[in-house]
Amino acid sequence: MRKNKILILVFFFLYGCSEKYTPKPYGYFRIDFPEKQWVQTPDSLPYTFQMAGTAYIEHDPDPDAEKGWINLRYPQYNARIHLSYKTIKEDTSLTHYLDDCHHMAYTHTIKAESIHEKYFRKPSVFGLIYYIEGNTASSTQFFVTDSSRHFLRGALYFNQHPDKDSLAPVIQFLRQDIVQLIETIQFP
Repeated sequence: MRKNKILILVFFFLYGCSEKYTPKPYGYFRIDFPEKQWVQTPDSLPYTFQMAGTAYIEHDPDPDAEKGWINLRYPQYNARIHLSYKTIKEDTSLTHYLDDCHHMAYTHTIKAESIHEKYFRKPSVFGLIYYIEGNTASSTQFFVTDSSRHFLRGALYFNQHPDKDSLAPVIQFLRQDIVQLIETIQFP
């Protein structure tokens, strides 16, 4: 009788261990985006553009920051668009700033899956957006210039570990803000 009980227990133990465990797949929070509402930046900057009403301007806290260097903060997404402004002077050429932007965008090739460029041209300004795909520190970088006196460079950053799958909807949403910035920028 004791042998039968042990055999039954061994049978149930082996049968119970043969079932495969399937873990629950990872999921991401659903993000509801607000409807876009645009507001004009203050005249205190050396440029103006339309920005999302959900963002706010923060002056760059870096002690070496120059006039016109700001961050557009998106606290609900833990993101910022860093903008750095330069005045084109006789001793520095536009080519120097363009090469700098190209170099900064393409330093992400180590982690990037691809980099796509999109040109913008208006009568008074032109620009270029670098769409950087993959788990990189910055997924979008750009510049806008009037090619004679003003140059503005920008980059989108998140204050968290880059994960292209979970950040993809937010990146697409904030890229619309970058396009709006480029299309509405005005240099005095």
